[in-house]
Amino acid sequence: MKPQATRREIGTETRMRKRIVLLAFWLLCLAPASAAAECDRSGLVAIGDLRAGAVADGRRVSTGGVVSGVFLGRERLGGFFLQDANEPPAGLFVHAPGIDAGQVTPGRRIQIDGRFTRFHGRPQVHRISALRDCGVARTPEPVRLRLPDDAHRLPSLQDTWVRFEQVLTVTGNRELHRYGTLQLTAGGRLWHPGERLDDDRAAPAQRQILLDDGSYRVGPDPTPYLDPDGTRRTGDQVKNLTGILTHAFEADRVHPTGPVDFIAANPRPVPPPPDTSRLRVATLNLENHFLTLGRRGARNAAERTRQRSKIAAVLRGLDADVLSIAEIENRPEAVEDLVAQLNRGLRPAKHYRAAPSPFPGDDAIRVALLYRPARVTLLDVAADRNAVHTRAPQLGWFQPREGGPPLGVASVHFKAKSRCPDRGDVDHGQGCWNQLRLAQAQRLVEWLASVRREDAPVIIAGDINAYAAEEPVAWLRRMGKRDLGAPFVERTRRYTYVYQGQAGTLDYILGPETLGPRVLDAGIWHVNADEPAFLGYAGRRPAPGPWRASDHDPVWIDLTPAH
Repeated sequence: MKPQATRREIGTETRMRKRIVLLAFWLLCLAPASAAAECDRSGLVAIGDLRAGAVADGRRVSTGGVVSGVFLGRERLGGFFLQDANEPPAGLFVHAPGIDAGQVTPGRRIQIDGRFTRFHGRPQVHRISALRDCGVARTPEPVRLRLPDDAHRLPSLQDTWVRFEQVLTVTGNRELHRYGTLQLTAGGRLWHPGERLDDDRAAPAQRQILLDDGSYRVGPDPTPYLDPDGTRRTGDQVKNLTGILTHAFEADRVHPTGPVDFIAANPRPVPPPPDTSRLRVATLNLENHFLTLGRRGARNAAERTRQRSKIAAVLRGLDADVLSIAEIENRPEAVEDLVAQLNRGLRPAKHYRAAPSPFPGDDAIRVALLYRPARVTLLDVAADRNAVHTRAPQLGWFQPREGGPPLGVASVHFKAKSRCPDRGDVDHGQGCWNQLRLAQAQRLVEWLASVRREDAPVIIAGDINAYAAEEPVAWLRRMGKRDLGAPFVERTRRYTYVYQGQAGTLDYILGPETLGPRVLDAGIWHVNADEPAFLGYAGRRPAPGPWRASDHDPVWIDLTPAH
């Protein structure tokens, strides 16, 4: 005989029955319907009318279209896109976090009942109460676009399926680790306006599109779009990008509906090969190489260890005989530590020594000169104490060990464009502090003329913090200081820094025209500026080796030791 049920058991059974009934109700509402009557188009509001504002926010509507892109799941957009058959088509996002992926597939005609609203200004339907699968539809073709010609069409094609039938270049990767986005442009890289005055291409805004990852989550894991080396460098390319065009967070973007076809157009470069018959001079901004933790640069001991290792890898790869470095902590121990780290593992003939600094200045950072005693002899040092300088320039006179005339190398680091004042030397198109940088350039030439040694040439090596067409560099050119490496570097490769997706040159090796015939080779080793920041020593996924050791690329030249 079945025992008599307790009140608790009866209550539990009742609740279970209610849940089953409720579940059955929702399954009936959401289950695909095969009957033609259930897909009757009467009473449907057209997608175009919803986008045009024919329905007030918050009203319940019935609408339908062909599924053009599916991004279901908590880790994705949490919904799918519908598109009508008009020309041009109209698209709509359906926020449906409770829908199973098997209920919605691209190419199916769907009808939904839900609430119309605008989320951050973007029209959508959410709180879906019914979903009807009306069968296979004729698959629409993606709208074919080309930038910049079709930039004016993007606002009218939001939430529709598109294809960019052109090669697009990765010009910015700063937000890849944070939001899963890459900045793409048509017609090659974006260049900083101060780099090329003769650039007559379309405005940058008309050439750009963001490649998104089908999600708006922060910190996607794994980071999308990485190549087999775990990076995605600016300068790489994308072809036939196909996906849903949207506008969110003040930018047009594409959520791809299939694998993205990348072209490794800018692979990681090998170190510049050394030649012992030549004299190599190089310069690098170290991006705050500090021993003092938490002030600038490394925040903890682990970051400092990685930073030291990365910087040593870059400098060893440069294999220079004279090194001009910028942005190192202004204390003797920092320079000594750098030299010790650099020499570790090198044979004695390649060891470095730091040139003594007559006047390191009182800024938190300084410049320094390193050299190889086995290759050059340090004859003398000097520093300019003029107060116009943010960091005092350091000059070293060197004599090649194998014979030849002396050569001067001046290590410089001009005022940065950051920490702008409220008035005075503000940004007038060349970044703030431009007048100060111009004054620093003028004083530098004046000082070098006062300490010159007969006809011995002087090289200016360092971070001038001005782009190639801006006044400080233009003035140095007028004073006879030519970019010694320019003839050896393709114009499309002539950059040392990438900021907000725009490439340009901040770091130079300049010298007199008479030194030009002695330059046998030169280059910019693109190990830093093209790499995503999260690969740096303080990033989410630090990369081994020299990659992203700094935010600046090193510059180098090879000289004949003698005339």
